[in-house]
Amino acid sequence: MKTLVKTFAAAALIAVSTFAMAAEGPGAKATKTNVNLSTADFALQHYVAVTTEGESAGVEQLFAADFNQKIQATNAQSNSRSEVVKSLKKQKGEKLNCMVSTDIIEESADYMVAKVTLKFENFIKTDLVTLEHVGNDWKVSKSINYYK
Repeated sequence: MKTLVKTFAAAALIAVSTFAMAAEGPGAKATKTNVNLSTADFALQHYVAVTTEGESAGVEQLFAADFNQKIQATNAQSNSRSEVVKSLKKQKGEKLNCMVSTDIIEESADYMVAKVTLKFENFIKTDLVTLEHVGNDWKVSKSINYYK
């Protein structure tokens, strides 16, 4: 009798495991990771992690649909959301060798402007970042970079 109970228990366990795996479906582990962007501070921290530490989770979620980036240099450049996201995804896992500091310049209930300073050995990159409250999340809507 004990053998019969063990057999049924094993069969039930196998069936439950099979149904659970089938419910996930193929490629279930390849789904995008949602990042907590419920506050401006979380979104800013994630932006710094994406741009300086090679973090790739939630890159597309982080940027607003109308995001643009301007780079103030000898030859001023402008990059679209898709160009920036593509570039950041290529940098997955690459950490920049710099000191990072952030300062909140202005903040309200629906937007924040922050200054992110990256101090490298031979130059300083300053990034003025605008974040906006969109739906339930905060998104980066604009970035202006300049170098010293």
